Amino acid sequence: MSEESLHPVIEVVNVSKAYGPTIANDSVSFSVKRGSVHAVLGENGAGKSTTMKLLSGLIRPDSGTILVDGREVSLKSPRDAHASGIQTAFQELTLIADLSVLDNMLLPKGATNPISMLKRAEAAHAVSAHFGELGLNIEIDALAGELDLATRQKIEIARVLYRDPRILLLDEPTSALTGDDVKWLGGIIAGAKARGVTILFISHRMPEVRAFCDTLTILRNGQHIKTIPVDEISDEEILELIVGRSVESAFPERGETHADSRTPVLEACNLSAGVKSRNISFGLHSGEILGVAGLQGMGQNDLFAALFGNIPIDSGEMRVDGAPVHLRSPADALHPSIAIGLVPEERKTQGLFLTLTGKQNASLPVIDRFRSGALLDPQAEAVATRTAFDAVQVTARAQYLPVTAFSGGNQQKIAIAKWLVAQSRILLLFDPTRGIDVGTKHQLYALMRDFASAGGAVLFHSTEIPELVHMSDRVGVLYEGHMTAWLEQHEISETRIMHLALGGVPGDHEDAA
Repeated sequence: MSEESLHPVIEVVNVSKAYGPTIANDSVSFSVKRGSVHAVLGENGAGKSTTMKLLSGLIRPDSGTILVDGREVSLKSPRDAHASGIQTAFQELTLIADLSVLDNMLLPKGATNPISMLKRAEAAHAVSAHFGELGLNIEIDALAGELDLATRQKIEIARVLYRDPRILLLDEPTSALTGDDVKWLGGIIAGAKARGVTILFISHRMPEVRAFCDTLTILRNGQHIKTIPVDEISDEEILELIVGRSVESAFPERGETHADSRTPVLEACNLSAGVKSRNISFGLHSGEILGVAGLQGMGQNDLFAALFGNIPIDSGEMRVDGAPVHLRSPADALHPSIAIGLVPEERKTQGLFLTLTGKQNASLPVIDRFRSGALLDPQAEAVATRTAFDAVQVTARAQYLPVTAFSGGNQQKIAIAKWLVAQSRILLLFDPTRGIDVGTKHQLYALMRDFASAGGAVLFHSTEIPELVHMSDRVGVLYEGHMTAWLEQHEISETRIMHLALGGVPGDHEDAA
């Protein structure tokens, strides 16, 4: 190892940042060695994203110093960060949906006028070659908004690499990736590291931290807790430092299944919808958590959208309490006789209005229920939302603060709370813990169990197979749009699920589980 590589390329010294009364960073100090991969860990709201935004030039510190290559820098804008060799791929995607992949890759500079067509052709060739080097088979003329979430996340990563950074900030880059895509990112990180790029990596997934990172920094409540080489600390010690207490188990203990064996509360009968979902059948009972496994793009998006009335059912039938239902829109799903709520894949674009308060978000789907004549009854609205926020353990400040003021974990809780306000009997949870820290995950798991124990029914898709194993009473596995197998509780294991998710035939695989 060269002497130069031992010197820090980034130093954060006593940096503080507050948003009104909320202290996001409280005298945070740590350093990152040149050419290393450095994880930044902590619960949602611990100060990780604020640190990334400070280093990206999106916000400015209230006090403290940031040094790059030993020189103090003033990062007043992303342009300043770029000039210092810093590029960031954010978890919350920044691609413009109505622009092509090529135009998004060229932002903020692009050859878009007729005089620049020659340059545009050259740029198209360069971007295509860049994608080829990264192993990406993506049509550069496709509209970004028409691509699936995982593909858009890979384009975000490809875009920052195209700008040839010396320092690469990755904010939850795998939250939208699964399986082979995560392996792809591992190769990208290894290649960048070999070229001398310094990488800061935010993640809530410990296997990725172990696989990709050399060192880690733990933040809690806006304060620096510890910086240490990854191989010198155990997972248990990391979790305790993240949450400030012992975490006995990632998942709550599984009690008795409370599924009602009578008529299913929700049924799909040879249901086909959208591009992928074909001839899917299942019954979801009151008191049950029914898992849906499948690799990216296997039809789970279409299935959940159809069951909420977001897209039409092409053939087959959907039943609630044994009676056929025809959902023309999500408004039909909200009817008290049906009472279905959906927590979607992308909370910030599909599940929440970011500029509205938590209370307004939580009450909006059923706002008519809080009307007294032509006027809104604010007291009734406040009581209902307060009760829901208490159930999901969101601070009372959600009554009056905009959703943007909260961490990703608390935003997800608000997205769930609105279906408690709506008194939903059936919850469709699509990857609900994506980008959520370990402490908040545990709270959401407990909420799911409590909801089912009280007689609710949960249809649950997750990209994290251990969640399906530990939380589901039964698991159905999707492959190429078809539900190829159902696993009862005693049959559920990670290896069985992966075998089937990769197209394996039921019964052809045995494991020791």
